Amino acid sequence: MITVPLGEAKNNLSKLVDDAAAGQIITIAKHGRALARLVPVGKSSGRRIGAMKGKLILPDDFDAPLPDDLLDAFEGVHE
Repeated sequence: MITVPLGEAKNNLSKLVDDAAAGQIITIAKHGRALARLVPVGKSSGRRIGAMKGKLILPDDFDAPLPDDLLDAFEGVHE
């Protein structure tokens, strides 16, 4: 872990960001007191958009009207 004075951090922010991206943890201090920490961003745990592309198949009649009995069940129609 590296501790950098605030003034130095202002002048060398780009380098410090590169260092953090490479895995270094940087503490930014003012008057010898730690104020902030610059840390590497972890890998995203979110799913990538389009990850299922080509794996899901919709049938040609996907948007065809429902049969009357099934439609009635959804609409709450009682005979």
